[in-house]
Amino acid sequence: MKRSTQFGKVILAGAGCGDPELITVKAARYLGEADLVITDRLVSQEILDTYVPAGTPILHVGKQCKHHASTAQTNINEMLVAYAAEKKLIVRLKGGDTAFFSNILDELQILIKAGIRFEIVPGITAASGASSYAGIPLTARGYATSVRFLTNYTKTVVSEEYWKELATSKDTLVFYMSSNTLDHLVDRLKRNQISNEHLIAVISQASTPFQQVQISSFEDYDLKLKGKTFISPSLVIIGKVVALHDSFKWFDNQNNNGSEYYFKPVEEQTIYSLP
Repeated sequence: MKRSTQFGKVILAGAGCGDPELITVKAARYLGEADLVITDRLVSQEILDTYVPAGTPILHVGKQCKHHASTAQTNINEMLVAYAAEKKLIVRLKGGDTAFFSNILDELQILIKAGIRFEIVPGITAASGASSYAGIPLTARGYATSVRFLTNYTKTVVSEEYWKELATSKDTLVFYMSSNTLDHLVDRLKRNQISNEHLIAVISQASTPFQQVQISSFEDYDLKLKGKTFISPSLVIIGKVVALHDSFKWFDNQNNNGSEYYFKPVEEQTIYSLP
């Protein structure tokens, strides 16, 4: 039974990184109570089919870099305000976690400005899901004492000075939204003489049946990974810990050739906007 709400409220919830069983109990409960679900592209249809009751409206507001079909953030903000004004319980469902490379700041600001109540429900972010399902402990003792979460979605995000620091760091480096600029990323680290003890892992569609893990040293990068196209979403892990994959890989994706999509590309989803 859906909970009646006297005033509209928005639940900003993370859906986890792919595997439908990695969603939190709280997020699943709110999906069952929602009057409306507004969902990102990187939320699988299986999650929606499993946790959203039949008949609950679902609006797909997909975003995908370089695709004109992507829903503008301003439209999403307008939807949240308009539907909350109807005293609805809205679940704004995001892939992964709400706080990792998400547009949650824009949405929080518009909700505060409009005086709309909200709640933030965390989810399992891609770094945790991808590293776990690839058998790569991000801060394994003796390999790394800390981890950095970064993005290099354009070639100008990281400064030259910071590339120098990253190349000499002993931290595990996790890059979100960076597979399209991977050649540039690797080139910058190599120019700054990163140790060849640090390996590169590209994990596509992590924790799904179509997960693919591709690994290379910096020395062999040109031969193994340079110029490749990776299916979205893909996460890049760089560090000594990547060497642990061979010992601890447990998730069977041997039948995956890396060409199938678990998450629909944005152009295959229905994009909604306010009338």
